Amino acid sequence: MLDFGSLLLATALSGACLSGTLVAIWLTARQSRFVLTMAVGILLLVSHVIAFWLYGQYASPWLGQAMLSLLVAGFFVVFTSADQYIERGWSGPATMPIAAIIALTVVVTAAGYDGLGFVIAYSTVTGILIMIATAFWTSKNVDRRVLAPVSLLTGSSAVSFALCAFVIVQQKQWVLGGVPRNWAEDVNTVVVVACMTALGALTISFHHLRTQSRLTEETLTDPLTGLMNRRALSSLHDGTRFGPGMALAMVDLDHFKRTNDVFGHVVGDRVLQRFADVVRRQYRHGVEGFRLGGEEFAIVMSGMSALEVYETLRKIGASFGAEVVSTKLGPLRSTVSVGVCFGDDEARSLEQLLLGADAALYAAKRAGRNRVATAETAGNGAYREPELLFA
Repeated sequence: MLDFGSLLLATALSGACLSGTLVAIWLTARQSRFVLTMAVGILLLVSHVIAFWLYGQYASPWLGQAMLSLLVAGFFVVFTSADQYIERGWSGPATMPIAAIIALTVVVTAAGYDGLGFVIAYSTVTGILIMIATAFWTSKNVDRRVLAPVSLLTGSSAVSFALCAFVIVQQKQWVLGGVPRNWAEDVNTVVVVACMTALGALTISFHHLRTQSRLTEETLTDPLTGLMNRRALSSLHDGTRFGPGMALAMVDLDHFKRTNDVFGHVVGDRVLQRFADVVRRQYRHGVEGFRLGGEEFAIVMSGMSALEVYETLRKIGASFGAEVVSTKLGPLRSTVSVGVCFGDDEARSLEQLLLGADAALYAAKRAGRNRVATAETAGNGAYREPELLFA
């Protein structure tokens, strides 16, 4: 037999330290609510461990009720933390059933059937751990690097709690009068020690991954329009070879300086946001929008024929031209000029397509704006006669 007293108290101390560490992390990043929730969950489990040890010394009914309630509540709060991280929304609907199970456990234990109370609690914890694993595996937004440790933690913990319930049922120990003493409990005790440590480590890792993801998103996103920025264009396509079926369009909002001068920069910002919304409405696989700076945008298209590229640009121009921005001086409509450059069999670079599209864009502006010009060849500055596509 293991020295339960020393091991459980060491587990409680370790868990309390982890909980305090998570609270300290949350205080520096309060937007990460899941960190605080996990700290609360671990603290509840620490309280359960202490109550479990006390129940082995003084097996009073109220202590048994508190111990089993803390076990189920602790793991449910851990599940809530995981749900907050992956944003599945599963914890809300599960709250009432879990509360009902806790109430049932209290009633059964109060009636003297603490062994049955253990079975109900252990079975519920097994189900909660399975829900955590399922939530992670079915989420599309989870970093694949976290699935292996989550699977190991939830899988081993679920098996250990299921074994504890199985042994009690097999031995028909409906009335225990103390903590269960069997090989499954020994295994579970070791797993709980590892679980406490792993929960804290995983939560800290999740926090770092979330922070890194947010920093990356902020670095690559234009804060005004929400589109990707010039840095993102370089990061995503510096190594791209633009072959057939690929194109890059440079887009410039017509007379935008006059819009700012006459209507004000607040209205100008709204116009930029409206154009970004128009671009997003055309998003599909193979279409990416970027704000390069000021009133200049880039659209990268792949897997499209030339006709589909023109049709996409026509939709963007027509939709934006139909947008009306209300101002104190009356309704405001805007148009765009576009220069597009196609990839070819020589697999041109991003820089070559940008040069070609930029030259074509200025040709469209010189021809009267509100139209598209097409570069003849990537990077040589030649272009075809601009076409009025946006009536």
